[in-house]
Amino acid sequence: MKNLNFTVYIERDEDGVFIGSIPTIPSCYAQGKTQEEMLKNLKEVLHLCLRNTHKNTLENTKFVGIQNLEVAYA
Repeated sequence: MKNLNFTVYIERDEDGVFIGSIPTIPSCYAQGKTQEEMLKNLKEVLHLCLRNTHKNTLENTKFVGIQNLEVAYA
């Protein structure tokens, strides 16, 4: 079995809940009361998402980076 590494975005909402997502895997996100709980939940979701993801998608998708985008907001 091959180990895969993924970039995880971690946010904290206004209620203090941690939300994690993996940007290279569509619909792969989870939440938890702590970062540890969220990461445990995210691993479970990731296993389910990987069953439906083609192997070539994983090998050819790379995390590029994060950039700020400024827009006018009225």
